Amino acid sequence: VGLDAFPVVKKARYVPSQDDIDRVINVAEPEDQDYLWVIRETMGRMSEINQLEWKDVNFVDRYVVLYTRKKRHGDMKGRKVSMTEKLFDVLSRRYMNRDKAKPWVFWHRYWSRKIDGWTVGPFKERKKIMRTLCKRAGVRYFRYHALRHFGASLLEQANVPIGSIQRILGHEHRSTTELYLHSIGD
Repeated sequence: VGLDAFPVVKKARYVPSQDDIDRVINVAEPEDQDYLWVIRETMGRMSEINQLEWKDVNFVDRYVVLYTRKKRHGDMKGRKVSMTEKLFDVLSRRYMNRDKAKPWVFWHRYWSRKIDGWTVGPFKERKKIMRTLCKRAGVRYFRYHALRHFGASLLEQANVPIGSIQRILGHEHRSTTELYLHSIGD
């Protein structure tokens, strides 16, 4: 409508170093360490890990199925992510010590305003913990999503084909993966 667009300054996303990620994991409580390891090893979104259930973990063929909604109000789509040795170790230990009455890999007890009482269920979000962990570890603040970027950058550096990176990250379009990798910078 005759208006000029504001200039956009595109900055590369901050991707923490391997050392910074390790430092954050090391200062976390054991439950939170498991959560961070699962995000790091699957490169899953926080929402995918929060809703991960034991029925989606296959120890025999060593994969997990992560579900996400590609479009608002769309169907949930699953993708298989192979288990690394570390992921297998973390999930195996959690499985052996799980509460068999709970289907989720990660769950908590919380106050529900809907039922006006205590209930249990999967996490909806866990954003606040990262600021505390980064501060405690003495590293620059990063969010859970930075673990996805870190994993994608490792794959790119290892010359993994972009199509494989796209499948692992669960991107519907190759262009999303290209933008994702481009936003990481050097």
